[in-house]
Amino acid sequence: MSILLVNGPNLNLLGTREPGIYGAATLADVEAAAVAQGEAAGHRVDCFQSNHEGAIVDRIHAARTDGTQFVVINPGAYTHTSVAIRDAFAGVSIPFCEVHISNVHKREAFRHHSYLSDIAVGVMAGFGVQGYTLALEFVIAQLEQAKTA
Repeated sequence: MSILLVNGPNLNLLGTREPGIYGAATLADVEAAAVAQGEAAGHRVDCFQSNHEGAIVDRIHAARTDGTQFVVINPGAYTHTSVAIRDAFAGVSIPFCEVHISNVHKREAFRHHSYLSDIAVGVMAGFGVQGYTLALEFVIAQLEQAKTA
């Protein structure tokens, strides 16, 4: 089964962008760990990052027909602004988990609202890059449970 990992704007700067908030791990580190975690559980993890909202929407649309069973997304700043990404998820009906490296609820007030959380299966926030690992553990368990149901 296939899992899609999507990272939004500025996440390509992980490792150098505000390391006090986001840590030292790079996006390449996060993606390599996710791919290895998926492979160890018998699942393929495809990774995608874009700083462009439309590209993220297009990738979510493509997931509808490419065998993607679940999406893990860190939408970055689009969390707080993108009705388009929300509508893309609603349109493809693929379950997804939302991940945030920082605890967005301890940050600026504008970061407290997510356009995605209420339609996400789950939300991980504030666990650093370990949030990706935790989200993937959950997703893999969900996919395994679905296979035996």
